[in-house]
Amino acid sequence: MKTRITELLHIEYPIIQGGLAHLAFSGLAAAVSNAGGLGQITATSLSSTSDLELEISKARELTDKPFGVNIAIGQHKSVDALVDVVIEQKISVVTLTGGNPEPIIKRLEGHDIRKLVLVSSVRQAQKAEALGADAVIAVGQEGGGHIGRDDTGTFVLVPRVVDAVRIPVVASGGIADGRGLLAALALGADGIEMGTRFVATEESIASAEYKERLVKGTELDTRVIKRSIGAPGRVINGAFAEEILNREADGITPEDLYGLTMGERNKRAVYAGDFDNGYAWAGQSTGLIYSIPTVQALISDIISTAVQCRDRMIGAFNSD
Repeated sequence: MKTRITELLHIEYPIIQGGLAHLAFSGLAAAVSNAGGLGQITATSLSSTSDLELEISKARELTDKPFGVNIAIGQHKSVDALVDVVIEQKISVVTLTGGNPEPIIKRLEGHDIRKLVLVSSVRQAQKAEALGADAVIAVGQEGGGHIGRDDTGTFVLVPRVVDAVRIPVVASGGIADGRGLLAALALGADGIEMGTRFVATEESIASAEYKERLVKGTELDTRVIKRSIGAPGRVINGAFAEEILNREADGITPEDLYGLTMGERNKRAVYAGDFDNGYAWAGQSTGLIYSIPTVQALISDIISTAVQCRDRMIGAFNSD
């Protein structure tokens, strides 16, 4: 395949693996890159710069293909040292999520690093372009993890952003198969980002319970937490997720809510499968997940399905 994203990132297929807090490390990143997409390491889930350096080293041992580093800005901690590592290690792609990307984009100027910014509105996309982003990832409200405040769906957000900026647009939110890839391209995007779908793969280090819930769940089995503090995020439904929502409805303070949703609570579900005392991010695309394949098999299936759907559409246009 050839799109502006494959050319910009030097990858075979326009498929990007999402940042995936506590899950996107060298093994998964290398598997995605080896399969022709762009894998990513999540920097802010690591405890130190030396851990990030180690993950980058491991990924380079596992693949000779490009991979990226995701930096989640809005984590209530400085990411300056992580940016230093990205520059020193000559990482070719950085994705920025949450918060104001301007300081990091400025620090990356003059380096051969592609800068992709996650956005959830036209205004954010235009700002990212003005700041010097090389591409934007437009995430609709169907997505897992933190989403926009406006509840704009992927099918409307993507073409709106495509019409509003000149740089390449990557579609994200509710995409899990080749139909989603083809639809994104039809909307004017140059590629897709998937997070939830890559959790349910053999190379993912997510707990068996987490993966199983994605396979058995439907589009109705997610909830949006943290609306009360203006930072909505979509999670798998579970006892603890319901507790968070009930506490929000009762008027929990932002400080107490932060305590309930801190990273340790996320890890309990991600690593131990404990959804009674923890939560895990997931998008509505869980309704489109039916198996736990290898990353290679998943990406191969996405491409073959997209081709089949393309041919069916061509046949429809050529019919009498």
